[in-house]
Amino acid sequence: MAEALRLPRMSDTMEEGVIAEILIKVGDDVSTGDVIAEVETDKATMEWESFQEGKVLHVAVQSGDTVPINGVVAILGEEGEDFEHLLSEDAEDEAAVETSKEDDTDNTVEFELDSSSEETEIAQANDERVKASPLAKKIAEENGIDLQKLSGSGDDGRIVKKDIEAAMNNQGQQVSQSVAPVESAAPVELPKVVAEESFREERVSQMRKTIARRLSESKFQAPHFYLTMEINMNKTIEARKQINAIAPNKISFNDIVIKATAAAIRKNPAVNASWLGDKIRYNDHIHIGMAVAVLEGLMVPVIRFADNKSLSHISAEAKLLADKAKSKKITPEDMQGNTFSISNLGGFGITEFTAVINPPDACILAVGGIKKELAFNEKREIVENNMMKVTLSCDHRVVDGAVGTQFLIDLKNNLENPLMMLV
Repeated sequence: MAEALRLPRMSDTMEEGVIAEILIKVGDDVSTGDVIAEVETDKATMEWESFQEGKVLHVAVQSGDTVPINGVVAILGEEGEDFEHLLSEDAEDEAAVETSKEDDTDNTVEFELDSSSEETEIAQANDERVKASPLAKKIAEENGIDLQKLSGSGDDGRIVKKDIEAAMNNQGQQVSQSVAPVESAAPVELPKVVAEESFREERVSQMRKTIARRLSESKFQAPHFYLTMEINMNKTIEARKQINAIAPNKISFNDIVIKATAAAIRKNPAVNASWLGDKIRYNDHIHIGMAVAVLEGLMVPVIRFADNKSLSHISAEAKLLADKAKSKKITPEDMQGNTFSISNLGGFGITEFTAVINPPDACILAVGGIKKELAFNEKREIVENNMMKVTLSCDHRVVDGAVGTQFLIDLKNNLENPLMMLV
């Protein structure tokens, strides 16, 4: 029997998907595991593999269409088989949903009294009492002359052009008598600029919709507060040189920050928490979300059990996840389970910023770039230090200022004395 090929839920928060590219056409034979389409979900663009088999009898969508969960994308069956009843049933379901929505709305019609017509009639009536030529009316309107206060010199007292000009001259004399004379400045000639207004509009992607919704909820529901600390990175820079001399893959500063953060969280488990309304969840495991910028927005793949992994392991996994995110091969499972997040913009030249908490986390660490600064050492000698600013955004419902501060102190100690992370 013919059966509908319906869009499945491809992430836990997905409500609809955009068919980025449909990869089947009428007449194709579809087997289990064949890729039906590339679907843009709220988290990533993913390949949709079929769990059904048959010949494609009908394709109900085009590339770029938005389809709700369980919406019909195509019909599979045997060649020549009737499938119209499946489409009609789907249309009836949609109509029923729309009818229920209409029943829930308030159909009250509001009427507004338009007083503008009454005001226009009064103005027209007043205007009719003043006899003036069309040209005189135009000049008077442009120069703010009240026709009601003028006497006309035309036939039957009709106001004409010369009456308006006389009123303007009289108005100018009154102004000149009340204002002290000033020297006239030379006229300013502005250069001519040839330009035109333009703009472009783009469809909001599913990912951008989700980013907007989740971060808006976070910013306006979670009371944020921010703690900023400067960290001397001299010893971390030296340690990184030594590590990269023997490491199987190159260790970045971000890898070291992730490792140092995980170690500091282990000492301060209260920052590794989530607000659940009537309770707070304190996580024993440490899964660090790592913000990655992509063309469509921001993805946060998760490095699980970061405190139990070596720097080489963290480095390899972070690079793999970042590459998957940028090549659109990342899966929803790669971006779930975070208990704490890090956003690092140091590589883009940003020295300091604040980040919006990534739900369900209670904290996110914003990491700036390393900047050289001159300072006095203990011997009062001028030395060059490599300083980095970090800002911890905290959900005040879960984390208090003292808890966040102690976390930053331990993070600072880890980065200013890298050997402490080995103890």
